[in-house]
Amino acid sequence: MGARGRKSAASLAVIGPGGIETVRRPDPPDDLTPEQADEWRAVVNRLPSEWFPRETHGLLAQYCRHVVRARRLAQAIEAAESRDDFDFKGWRDLLRAEEEQSRAIASLATKMRLSQQSLYDKTTKRGSRTDPPWMV
Repeated sequence: MGARGRKSAASLAVIGPGGIETVRRPDPPDDLTPEQADEWRAVVNRLPSEWFPRETHGLLAQYCRHVVRARRLAQAIEAAESRDDFDFKGWRDLLRAEEEQSRAIASLATKMRLSQQSLYDKTTKRGSRTDPPWMV
């Protein structure tokens, strides 16, 4: 049976019998385009190396695809808005497609805990009832 209580800083600083285990950041899949692979690397390098276990790689690949598609749709919308012969129906279709991509991005980001909503700690309180409103 182990010792009771908190572990000392000295005991935490000792490397265990297994040694130091390094976790490599996942490389982008081969089926991603270079632009999508750049997005993959940007996301993976932003978070801790163990954030994306193997079972999340499919979600991350789709997330990168949707981000690149949304970027291209935004460029197409800009081009449609600057044309002299403005096509309202085509522009509206592009806006709908962009909204679909945005919803997919938001859903995948939340599932992989990339969005601010998924990182919000609900256990911390912003204020109490005794605080005046300007202190919240």
